[in-house]
Amino acid sequence: MMGVVVRDYLGWHDDYDRPGSRLHLRLLVVEDLVARALDELPPGRVRLLSMCAGQGRDVLTVASRHRRGADLEGRLVELHPQNVGAAREAVARLGLHGLEVVEGDAGLSDSYAGATPAELVLACGVFGNVTDEAIARTVEFLPSLCAPGAWVVWTRYPRPEGILDAIEAWFGAAGFETVARVAPEAPVFGVGAVRLVGDPRPFRSGVRLFEFVR
Repeated sequence: MMGVVVRDYLGWHDDYDRPGSRLHLRLLVVEDLVARALDELPPGRVRLLSMCAGQGRDVLTVASRHRRGADLEGRLVELHPQNVGAAREAVARLGLHGLEVVEGDAGLSDSYAGATPAELVLACGVFGNVTDEAIARTVEFLPSLCAPGAWVVWTRYPRPEGILDAIEAWFGAAGFETVARVAPEAPVFGVGAVRLVGDPRPFRSGVRLFEFVR
C-alpha cells in the first residue's frame, strides 16, 4: 500500500535561495509588485495581511529596503511552527516592528480578526494548493479583508490552461481590477496583482476559506 506523500513546507523554502529556480524567479516578481504597491498606495500607514506567509520572504526583504518599509504594519499568518519561528526571527532582525507573525490556519477568517482592513494582501503559495472552488470562495471573501483601493498580490502555477484567466475573472466579479499579470511562456509560475475598485465588505468571522489538498 502506497503511503501518503506529505509536502515538506520547511525544506520547500530552500528553492528561494537557488538562483534561477522557479520559486526564486517567482519571488523576484512578487517582490517587484509589492514594491510597486508601496510606491502607489496613498501616504501613511499600510496595513498588510499575508496568507500562508511561510518564512515571510514575499514581503520582508522588500519592507527592509523600501523607503516606505516603516509604514508597513500588520499580520503574517502561517501554520508551520518552524516557518513561524524563521519569520519572527527575520522580522526582529530587520527591525520591522509593525509586523506580527501569527501561528494559525490562514484558511480560517478568524486568523485575520483585528488586523483588517488591509491596504495590501498577499495570497502567494495558496491557490496552487487548494481546489478551484476554494480559490473562488477566497477571492469572493477578500473584499472583507480589504480597505478601499487595496492591492492583492497572488500566485498560481498556470496549469491547467485557462486557470489564470479564471482567477482574474473571479477577482473582477469580486470588485477588483487587474494591475499586472506575469506568466512566462514556459509555464513555471503565474503572478498577478489586482486593486479593489468596488466597495469593501464587512469582516465575517467563522468562515472557512480554503484547506490545502496536498
